Amino acid sequence: MKVLLVYPNFLEDRKHAEEISMPPQGIYNVAAVLKANGYDVDLFNWYHFRQPGEQFIDALKAQNPDIIGFSILNANRWGGIDLASVAKDQCPGVTIVFGGVGATYLWEHLLTHFLQIDYVVIGEGDYSFLHLVKHIESGATPIAEIGGIAYRKEGTAIRNPGASFIEDLDSLPCPAEYFSYQHVSLTRGCPGKCTFCGSPEFWDRRVRFRSAKHFVGELETLYRKGVRFFFFSDDTFTIQKKKAIDVCQMIIDKKLPIAWQAISRVDMIDEEILFWMRRAGCIQISYGVESGSEKIRKMLKKNYSTDQIENAFALTVKYGIMSRAYFIYGCQGETDDTVEKTIALMNRIKPLSAIFYILDIFPGTELYNDFKKNCATTDDVWLKRIEDILYFETDPALSQDQVLAFGQKLRASFYESLPGFVDALELADIEELYPFHADFLSRLAMTFDHGDYARIDAISRKEDIAQRLYQKALSFSPDARAYLGLGIRLQRTGQPEASIKLLNDATGYFPDDEQLNICLGVSYMNMARYEDALHYFEPFQQLAHVKKFMAECHQRLNRFF
Repeated sequence: MKVLLVYPNFLEDRKHAEEISMPPQGIYNVAAVLKANGYDVDLFNWYHFRQPGEQFIDALKAQNPDIIGFSILNANRWGGIDLASVAKDQCPGVTIVFGGVGATYLWEHLLTHFLQIDYVVIGEGDYSFLHLVKHIESGATPIAEIGGIAYRKEGTAIRNPGASFIEDLDSLPCPAEYFSYQHVSLTRGCPGKCTFCGSPEFWDRRVRFRSAKHFVGELETLYRKGVRFFFFSDDTFTIQKKKAIDVCQMIIDKKLPIAWQAISRVDMIDEEILFWMRRAGCIQISYGVESGSEKIRKMLKKNYSTDQIENAFALTVKYGIMSRAYFIYGCQGETDDTVEKTIALMNRIKPLSAIFYILDIFPGTELYNDFKKNCATTDDVWLKRIEDILYFETDPALSQDQVLAFGQKLRASFYESLPGFVDALELADIEELYPFHADFLSRLAMTFDHGDYARIDAISRKEDIAQRLYQKALSFSPDARAYLGLGIRLQRTGQPEASIKLLNDATGYFPDDEQLNICLGVSYMNMARYEDALHYFEPFQQLAHVKKFMAECHQRLNRFF
C-alpha cells in the first residue's frame, strides 16, 4: 500500500512565506505513524507551484500511489481540489483523502460538491488516518467504527464521532526518524478565545504537552540531519513557564547550536523565561498585538492590557530577541481614530518587525459563525475560487478603498519609525548574554544591509544603521557575522587594506569560518595579492564561486588552472 501525502499550492502569493511555504508538522506526524506501521509513505510539497502540471503528473507516475492525502488549510483548499482532480484522472483507482484544519471545518461542503474527494479526516488525524488506510487496504475495521472520519453513504456526506484526543504525545513516533523539517511544536491546544482563530476548536482548548526530553530529542535528531533553524509552531510556547524553561535548559545542556523563533502572548512572558529562551537560541518572538484600540482588542477577544503589551516588547528586546508584532486592521469599528491608536501603540512598543493583516473570516471561528448567521449564507460561499473572505466585505460601514488606505498608513508609519526603534535599543547588561547580544545585533544589521529591509525604499538610513549595528555587536563580543558585514562594506567602499586588517582579526577568532576566509581572499584579490588570495580560497575550492575566484587568480598569475 503506497501512500503519498501532499501539501498543495495556494491561489495567491504570500508576502511572508517563510513559514507557510513549508508543510506543517501535522503532515509529518501522520507520515511517521504510517511509517512506524510499515507503510510506504512519501511527502510532496507543492507550495511553490501555481497549478497542476507535468511535474505533478510525472510524480504520480513515479509514485503510483494507492492513497493520496492532502494537508488542507483554508487558503490552499482549491490547490488541493485541483491536484485531486488530476490525480483521479491519472490514477483512476486512487483514494483521495483531505485532512487538516481547512478540511475539518468544511468536511460536508467538500464531500458534497467535490466527488474527487473520497474521505475527510476530522481534527487530530495521526491515528484516524492510519485506521482509514488499514480499512482501505483490507476492510478489517468497518468505516463506521473509525473515529474522526467523514465520507459518503448513499450519496450523502456523513461523519463519524470524533476520535479521542491523544493524551500521551510522547507515545507518537517521532517524524525526525524519517524526515527533515523545520516546524516543531511542544504543545497541542490553546485556551484562547480569539474570534478570528480556529486553532482552539481544532486542537482543543485544553493544552497537552510533550515532555522536554521528547521534544528536544526531536530537535537533536533533526540537527544531526543538518537542520539548524526551527519554527516553534505552538500557539503559545510559553504557556507553561516551567515546561518552556526545561526545554531551553535541555537545549543548552545538550549544546545544540540552533536558532529558532516562537509565538507567545504578551501576558505570558517575563525576564526569567526570556533569559533562558535567548540562551537556548531563540532569536525572535511573535506577539499578536492586533490593535492599539482596546475596544477592538476586546471585540477580537484579545484580553490583555496596553501595559502588558508595552512590558512584553520592552523585555523581549532587552534580552536580545527580535520582537515581531502582528497587527490586524479592517476590523469591526475600525476608523481613522483606531488606526491612529494602533500607530501610537506601535511607536510606544517599538517592534523591530511588524506584520499587518486585513481581518480574514475563516471557517471554524466565532467570526465565521457570526458571518453565516448575519449574512444568511452557508458554506457554499466557498464554491468561489477564493482563499478567504475579508471582514470588510461583510460590513457596510467599511469599504475596500478605506481598508486598503488603513493598511498603507500603518505600513508607512512603521517604515518611517523603524530607524528610531533601532536607535532606542537597550540591551540587558548581563555578561553571560554578551555573545547573544552580538548575534542579535549582527542579525538585525544584516536585514538592513542586504536582507528584507534593504529592499524597502521607505526605510531611511539603512547603510548607517547596518554599520552601527555591526560595530555595536563587536562591542559586546567577537561575532563572525558582524566582522563579515563590516568587511564587505569596506570592500564596497574601496578600502581593501582596511578590510584585510579587519578580516584578519576576525579569522583569529573564527579560523575555520567559510565566509570570512572567502571574503578575506576577495580582499586580497582586490589588492592584486593573488597568492595570498589563493591561500584563503583553497580550503573551500569545492564551492563553485570559489573555483571562479581561483581561476581568475591563476589567470592573473599566468598559470593554468
